[in-house]
This record gives sequence, structure tokens and C-alpha cells, in this order.
Amino acid sequence: MEGGADMNPQGGHYLNPAAVLSPLGAVRLTQLAFGCAAVALVTHSGGPSGACSVFCLVAWSACFALSAAIFSLDVTRLQSCLPISWENLTVTVAALATLLLLTTSVVYPVYFLQPECPYNHCETRNFRIAATTCSWVACAAYGTEVFHSRARPGRAAAYMATPPGLFKVAEVYVGCAIFAALVSGSEFWRHAATVCCVAAFAACLGGTALAVAASVRGRPILPCPTPTRLAPLAAFAAVLLYLSAAVTWSVFCFDRKYGSPLRPRECPHGRCAWDSQLVVTVLSFINLALYVADLCYSQRTHFGTQHPHV
Repeated sequence: MEGGADMNPQGGHYLNPAAVLSPLGAVRLTQLAFGCAAVALVTHSGGPSGACSVFCLVAWSACFALSAAIFSLDVTRLQSCLPISWENLTVTVAALATLLLLTTSVVYPVYFLQPECPYNHCETRNFRIAATTCSWVACAAYGTEVFHSRARPGRAAAYMATPPGLFKVAEVYVGCAIFAALVSGSEFWRHAATVCCVAAFAACLGGTALAVAASVRGRPILPCPTPTRLAPLAAFAAVLLYLSAAVTWSVFCFDRKYGSPLRPRECPHGRCAWDSQLVVTVLSFINLALYVADLCYSQRTHFGTQHPHV
């Protein structure tokens, strides 16, 4: 096959040069480089043992693996073989990675970075500083990809790149964080009301995750003649559920009749149910604000019939 080693049967290149040479390609290469560097630095000499360290390492590794998969599919043009909306998938992954790396970039130095070197051994501290820097740069790169995906004159944005889509990504992320706090000794089973709150959190998380999956899939999961009406209706239902759950949770955890408004003195550090309950309370009100903003944007925005972006 003379001169055809890099050509496909339709006459185009098998490889996609724009995946490397475009501004988006440069952003993704930055994600890969600094994500890999953060993982390498922590595993080499910057990773103490403990749940927080494992969480940070898993987060960096997951973001790097997803970025490597997306970059490889884009370079080889194999994304056209997938029955999904490619733009919705990439912006969803970038938005989730931004939130995940933002969390790790704050948690890792808070728990493991100290201003002084014990016994004048600064090598470990320097590795941790470098890992934190790489994490922040990778986080900025993922945020840049999300910003790059926004609508421009003459180019419509994918749904997940619009404010309602990004709100849904944040809602799923905060919802998962709520359940992480719930299983960390929150003792939510002590009252039937708090169990109902957990059920409300689960319903909202499941519904929002299905909406994100439907957007990435490129077509609705459930047949509906007017799918654009489901977004504001679902957001309105989530607002009601979160409002009732957030208020009920706060009452049954911090009212003197059911719980304690102040942290008990005998509560052990790192294993206190009161701490987990406080985290759930804060996150539930944050998610309530996200659902309210989602409802406002969904009510104002009217999308026509969308086709998968490939």
C-alpha cells in the first residue's frame, strides 16, 4: 500500500493530528504530564499511609487513566465507533476531574504538608510540595478543558458544557461526598427521620446520575415525548427533597432533644459521629443551592432536539 499507511478507507488519516497539535490537545497533554508526575512523586517518596493518602493517590490515578483513555481514543479516531455523545463524555470527565483534583489539591497539603522539616530531612517534604503543585496544575488544565467546551459564536455547546449540565456534575459529586460522610460513622440509623433523609439523598443522586448518563449516551434512557420538560421537573423535585432532608437532618442531629448542638468532648478525633453529621449537613445545603441554581437555569433554558456530538 504505497503512501497509504496512514490513511483510512475513506481517504482520511487514521491518526488525528489535531488531538495533539490543537489547543485542546495541549491541554490534555498537560493533564497527562502533571497527573502522571503527581502519581510518580507520591508513590516514590511523598505518600504516607492512611485513608486520605489512599484517596488522593486513587483520585490522581483515576484522572490520569481517564485522560489517557480519552486522549488515545481521540488520537486514533476510535471515539467515532462508540455509541455515545463524545463531547458530552469528555466535558463530563473533565468537570468531574476538576472537582476531584480540587479536593485532593486541598486535602493532601492540609494533612501531609508541614512547613518545617523534621530532623532536617526535607526530601519527603519537597516531594509532597512538588506533588501538590502538579495536582494544582492538572486541576487547572481540566478546568481549562471545561472552559474550552463552552458555546462560541457559530458553535453550540454540548449539553454537559452548559450551566445545567455542569450543575448536574457538581450535584453528583457532592452527593457522593455526602454518602462518603454517611458511611464514616454518622450513625444515621438511630432515627427513622434521618434514614428518610438518606433515602432522599439517594433518590436525588440516582436521578441526577441517570440524567448525566442519558446525556453522555446521547439519547434519553426513558422514552418521553417531551424530554425537555423533565429537567426542570426533576430539579424542582430534587429541591423539595433536599430542602426537607437538609432541615430534618439538622434538627435530628443538632437539636438538644435528639442530638447535641456542640461537639461532645469525649468524641475521639477522626472517629466522631458528630463530625460526620456536620459534614453531611454542610454538604446537603451546598447541594440544595446547586439544585436551586440548576432549577433556575433549566427553567430559563429551552433546548431543542439534540443529536449526539461526535
